[in-house]
This record gives sequence, C-alpha cells and structure tokens, in this order.
Amino acid sequence: MDAKTPTAAAAVATQPGHVTRIARRRAQPGKEREYEATVREMFQHMQKTPGFLGAEMIPPHNPGDEYQVVVNFASEAALAGWDACPARAEMHRRLREVADTEPEYRSLSGLEAWFAPAVVPASMHPPRARMALVTWMGIFPTVSLVLWLIEPLVRPYLPFLPKVALLTGLIVATMTWVVMPRLTKLMRGFLNPHLRQ
Repeated sequence: MDAKTPTAAAAVATQPGHVTRIARRRAQPGKEREYEATVREMFQHMQKTPGFLGAEMIPPHNPGDEYQVVVNFASEAALAGWDACPARAEMHRRLREVADTEPEYRSLSGLEAWFAPAVVPASMHPPRARMALVTWMGIFPTVSLVLWLIEPLVRPYLPFLPKVALLTGLIVATMTWVVMPRLTKLMRGFLNPHLRQ
C-alpha cells in the first residue's frame, strides 16, 4: 500500500540527513476501513510538505494487531515541518475517532534507516541474505571509487590510520546519504517482496 506520504510525532532536533519514522497503532474493531481511509487522506496532506520522500501503510499481520505507517523525509527539519502543520493536527484528531490506541513512534536516521522495513513484524523482515547483497552492491562501487580517486591524493600527506579514518568516513557518509537511500528504493521489490502489489 504505497503513497508518497509520512506520519507524525513530537518534533525532533534539526539535523541534516534522511529520516524515517514509524508509527504503530491499532484501529478500533470494525473501523479498520475508516482508519485506512483516514491514513491515506493524511498521506495526501503530507505530499504537500517540503522534504517529504514517501510513506507506506503496512496492515496488521493478524486481525486486531497494529498498523504501521513508515514515512520518509529528507531531513529532521522537514519532518518537524509536517509536525507543525495544522493539517497534521486535524488528521490526528480524526484518527483518534477510529483508533483503539495512541500511536507509538520510532525515528531512524543514518545507517539505521537503510533498511527501515526491518522494524516491522518479523514476518515482513527483508531476508538477511538480500540485505547483505544490496549492502554489497552499494559498498563495492563506493569503496572502489574512493580508493581510486581519493586515496592517491591523500597518500603522500597522511599516515596510515588518519588516512583510513578519512577514507572510511567518506565511504560511510556517501553510503548513508547518497547511495543507500537510492539503492534501497530501487531494490525495494527485491528486499520486500511482501510489499509488492
């Protein structure tokens, strides 16, 4: 159930970098359709928020279990912009009318957000072998490029450990904010076949 949309929670500190937030909540028995429709309407409002990257509503694995809404923003500041939006307050007021519980939130950023679906129920986890393969697909070209382009430039000026620290820092930053957000989006169907339509 895809939509370009996020969900809400308390405002968080402003930091650069992609952020994922997961909201978990039960619908009132018999009001599941109304709950899903309200979440989709909230997604439409989220699409108007600058920095919004996308969202998914994951239905319960078993009847009566929690729904999960996984949302992605370009930065903590963009997520905070949605949190401060009047439309968000109105949608959450309406969700309380069809929800059985208050939402529980978890925010992920940096490396933890590479495989955000791993925080959903165990039955929906991406297989570890697939996560490892996709990680390698990102690391191999990134490391190769850094060693080819950057390492020769710093070799004459830095001893071994400072050089390794610099190069690995560049690799981690590139993987976190450039490579993996795009690669996991591109490989989404491979990583999470349970989410295919």
